[in-house]
Amino acid sequence: MLSASLNCLNLGGGNYSLTKKGWFVRLFHLDICFRIFTYKYGYVVTSNQIQFRIFAYKYGYVMSLKIHTLKLELGMKLMSDLSKIDRFDASWASIEKREGSSLKQLKSIATVRSVGASTRIEGSKMTDDEVAVLIEKLSIAKLEERDEQEVIGYFEALDTIAENYESIHITESQIKNLHKILMQHGERDAWHRGNYKQVSNAVEANLVDGTKQTVFKTTEPGLATQDAMTMLFDWYNTDKETIPLVKIALFVYEFLSIHPFQDGNGRLSRLLGSLLLLKNGYSWIQYVSFEHEIESRKSEYYKVLMQTQRNRPGENVTEWLAFFSSCMINIQEQLMNKLEESRTIEPISQREKRILFFIQNHAGCGSGEIAKKLDMALPTVKKSLRELISKGIITKEGQGKSTGYFVQ
Repeated sequence: MLSASLNCLNLGGGNYSLTKKGWFVRLFHLDICFRIFTYKYGYVVTSNQIQFRIFAYKYGYVMSLKIHTLKLELGMKLMSDLSKIDRFDASWASIEKREGSSLKQLKSIATVRSVGASTRIEGSKMTDDEVAVLIEKLSIAKLEERDEQEVIGYFEALDTIAENYESIHITESQIKNLHKILMQHGERDAWHRGNYKQVSNAVEANLVDGTKQTVFKTTEPGLATQDAMTMLFDWYNTDKETIPLVKIALFVYEFLSIHPFQDGNGRLSRLLGSLLLLKNGYSWIQYVSFEHEIESRKSEYYKVLMQTQRNRPGENVTEWLAFFSSCMINIQEQLMNKLEESRTIEPISQREKRILFFIQNHAGCGSGEIAKKLDMALPTVKKSLRELISKGIITKEGQGKSTGYFVQ
């Protein structure tokens, strides 16, 4: 047993340190587990190849880490958020089994929202409804407009990930292939798609007044970008100690910082976030839109990136991880709210449930629109709408062609 008065205690070959000025600590080394106790307040650190956890009874300790080339400080609030996300993930299997029939509709809605939001962040003007129509008519669409090309490129890349995420490895060739899919419909992208950048680029935010603001400068093209990406892939594939959520958040951040491709980096970073979450077992991510959450917090998103990037290299990315974690918690809550809304006092049929989901995401829609989008006969839709109204689940406003339906 070792007892000492320390400001910083290094754990696991210098990868972890626990800071709390002026306290005596005791260290027990039990194979892959480190336990630290203060004389007065219980404290435990567990470190193994998959994850570490910190528990403090009363006072907040901060765990200072160096992961890849980045610095991170894990306090109790951040660790609590990460734990909350994983607790939800652990309970998802039973939720998925119970809500199976509702999730198909949610996945379709989430896909449209993700495609629309991610492309709008980069300047597209298409609404979710316009995105949905374009996806439905994909087989006959000519894709002459730039916004349409970006929307379909994102949709096809997202679909590729959803169908094949288990076999997509985190390697240079696989990421370059995703970039090819993302950029495949734009003729002006032919010269750079699937290849690292040849010209310096910078992260720019599209402001509401139409102007652009430089968020941060990125890694220089050529060998600097090649080396940075090689290091990123090597770290991600060999680090077996950092917990998955932290690795995912830091991979996305570092990818954005390098900005390895000439264009499409923002969109690809969000696709990679979904890919990594799915590969690490967060299957619920496909039923809610992470991209929509970022779009709704776009100013905060760029602000965090800009403030963190100022101190590059070797910057502290705690603020970025906190932002990423809060986005995850918010979309978990959104998903559960959506599922809760589908549960009503009176039982409803699967057809009525599909119609209800549609109305929840298209407030004010008419019976004709519902019939068309859900591929149902109009008389059947009208009958189901009357049933939902009689059960007090939805309301009807307006008359004739201006009739719209809303959730109570």
